[in-house]
Amino acid sequence: QVQLVESGGGLVQAGGSLRLSCRASGRTFSRNAMGWFRQAPGNEREFVASISWNGVGTAYADSVKDRFTISRDNAKNTVYLQMNSLKPEDTAVYYCAATYYSSISTNPANYEHWGQGTQVTVSS
Repeated sequence: QVQLVESGGGLVQAGGSLRLSCRASGRTFSRNAMGWFRQAPGNEREFVASISWNGVGTAYADSVKDRFTISRDNAKNTVYLQMNSLKPEDTAVYYCAATYYSSISTNPANYEHWGQGTQVTVSS
């Protein structure tokens, strides 16, 4: 059974940092691009960041560019999201996902597997 399990969420003050992890089990995703999305109450799920299968290609939403960094360790079947300079508007449930493809994607329809999500709350 394929599972993506996120961890590292929590409550942090504005300006602080968190590092999210997403560990995959059940199969390897070393040939798949991976991504992070988020959903705040009352909002649609939105793209945050994506990374290609080999980590060379990355993409970010404009709202998180220069603050968030996505990375991966294929040996550990794990993807990370380093979040710095957090703002209250970053508050959301963050989801890890694996695409059908090897290249990055901002479209959630291109993602085959999803984690259950981890809550990030940024206080002002």
